[in-house]
Amino acid sequence: MKPLVKLSFAFALVAAVVGARADEVQVAVAANFTAPMKEIAAAFEKETGHKVQAAYGATGKFYAQIANGAPFEALLAADDATPTKLVAQGLAVKGTQFTYAIGTLVLWSTKPGFVDDQGKVLAKGTFEKLAIANPKTAPYGAAAMQVLTGLKLLDQVSPKFVTGENIAQAFQFVSTGNAQLGFVALSQVMKDGKIADGSAWIVPGKLHKSIRQDAVVLTKGKDNPAVAALMAYLKGKQAQAIIQAYGYQI
Repeated sequence: MKPLVKLSFAFALVAAVVGARADEVQVAVAANFTAPMKEIAAAFEKETGHKVQAAYGATGKFYAQIANGAPFEALLAADDATPTKLVAQGLAVKGTQFTYAIGTLVLWSTKPGFVDDQGKVLAKGTFEKLAIANPKTAPYGAAAMQVLTGLKLLDQVSPKFVTGENIAQAFQFVSTGNAQLGFVALSQVMKDGKIADGSAWIVPGKLHKSIRQDAVVLTKGKDNPAVAALMAYLKGKQAQAIIQAYGYQI
């Protein structure tokens, strides 16, 4: 075999091996984790060669889709209850569930000075619309309801609710001015370790149930090496640094 032919053959063999090792993972991701997941996916793909196909939305809706046979191989939920339920129902792999982030709820407005650092604006009622994610399907929406109930403000402010399908839509309502303020995820408004725009009240964790966000391998992904690689990557230093940069605890 001539040297040039040998070299071409070697490159073809390497390409074939790399191609064989590279797989794709179909992952359902809680809407609040959109920005960090996009960064993590890009870094993961660059490092491993595996491809990430991510869908973003409300955890409750993902549960219904998975129960009805959706082709997801992994779930990054906005709570810990949904993955636990999926494991119990045989729809997720036992022993693969772990907490990848602990979320922070924030009351936010695009207007500087509109939201005070203690959230007293809620009691004052100087707003027409308050955005909130659907508490039936979105854990951040459920946490917001717990806050309002604990502050004895639910009856007062509920007529002003603008309810989003998920936390991404709740954020959109505020960012576009359709609501003067809203309960969103800190990760959606944080940049370089601080609130990027407007004004906000970072809600104390004691006012609602801890937003533990768990990941789990779904039964459809139990034999996919890309799924195992992604779960391991989420626990690594590079992914954890990205997660913390968006205001999550790990």
